[in-house]
Amino acid sequence: MVADIEHDKIPTPLHRARVLEWIADAGYSYFIDAEGDVGGLWHGRLFYFLLFGSHTEILQVRGQWNRDITIERLEEILEFCNEWNADRIWPKAYTRVRDNGMVHVFTEVTVDLEHGVNDDQLDQLLQCGLSTGSMFFDALDEFYPDPARSAP
Repeated sequence: MVADIEHDKIPTPLHRARVLEWIADAGYSYFIDAEGDVGGLWHGRLFYFLLFGSHTEILQVRGQWNRDITIERLEEILEFCNEWNADRIWPKAYTRVRDNGMVHVFTEVTVDLEHGVNDDQLDQLLQCGLSTGSMFFDALDEFYPDPARSAP
């Protein structure tokens, strides 16, 4: 005889509605941008909850640091990201150079959920993306202290 399995423990397909439900249940604020992507601010940093794949089976929690860095510091920040990535599984940290020459710093936690995800697993993955991204940005804030936050 097959044991009874709690309904919320059964992996089900990932949909944007489930991510929105998680955000609402957690009491967080969010927005949906013009492309339909879900985002919000956590500790003053922008995070997106993106779904990719032909069946929206790939979940990505992408964070963006709340400051930019000049192109002259690109080598420093690349080294910082590479050291982080070598020492930790999550999040992946990387940079993008914008057309104006400013460097933006991002984090990502990406998971393929082709076989579905239950509510507890989804909670853990979303919390992982937010918390590890925030940990990276906190470390980056220590490496590059914001001069406007200290007294003259």
